Amino acid sequence: MPGFVDVLAIIAVVVAVVVRQFSAQRISDDRRWWVLPGILLVVSLREPGLVDPRHAASAVVFLCAELAVALVTGAAWGWTSRLWRGADGSLWTKGGRATVFVWAGGLALRASLYGAATLVGIRQNSSALLSALSVTLAVRGGVLMWRARRLDAVHGGPGHEAPARMVGRDRA
Repeated sequence: MPGFVDVLAIIAVVVAVVVRQFSAQRISDDRRWWVLPGILLVVSLREPGLVDPRHAASAVVFLCAELAVALVTGAAWGWTSRLWRGADGSLWTKGGRATVFVWAGGLALRASLYGAATLVGIRQNSSALLSALSVTLAVRGGVLMWRARRLDAVHGGPGHEAPARMVGRDRA
């Protein structure tokens, strides 16, 4: 039953993240962007089975590959999200067409890794997927926060009197 609950949690998080990604979201500087990825990581590590004990070395290789894909996907997702400053000076983000390609590529790579692991007899449970999702979200949040701080430094900070428009390299 815990595996089923994990799958439901993964589906719920992915749906919520995707829906939010393609609608404009205000970026706050409350530094809580890491909370959801942290919770997901703790949930993924709470059960044994992250690594198949029958094929430990191979399972670790596939897990590392999955986490590398998650890291690259999160970074690309953060870089393809558009940033702009609203009329009130607040910072906003929204995914675009490039973000769809990042998601599709990341999902294709993950499916390929899962298929390859299955072919060589490695049993994977939802913990690996949940761990990878937490890495993706954490890296995406970190990249967005870094870009937001850089944007504030270059364009005068959150109090900057800029019209509601895209700024810098982030124009679509």
